[in-house]
Amino acid sequence: MDLRSDANDRLFEAVLNLESIEDCYSFFEDLCTIKELRDLSQRFQIATLLDEGHNYQSIMRKVDASTTTISRVNQCLNYGAGGYRAALNKMKTIGEAQQACP
Repeated sequence: MDLRSDANDRLFEAVLNLESIEDCYSFFEDLCTIKELRDLSQRFQIATLLDEGHNYQSIMRKVDASTTTISRVNQCLNYGAGGYRAALNKMKTIGEAQQACP
């Protein structure tokens, strides 16, 4: 399925132009319902835990997520478009750079 559209391009451009966590909170509070934002955050947390090597049972306890959700994230993490992997790798790189700076 091709998600590319002018409307999505504009949304992604808007996100890329946000400059702070506070900007993101304001934007996503207006854009999403609380449940939608929690679902998005939960999926990224699951992807992070899977990437760290946690098993499904451990993730279920930590995140209070169903095996269906964990499985879907795992499938996307391993066989999807590479979005989770790119974001996780970028965050690792930034984290390593921050640790290296005094």
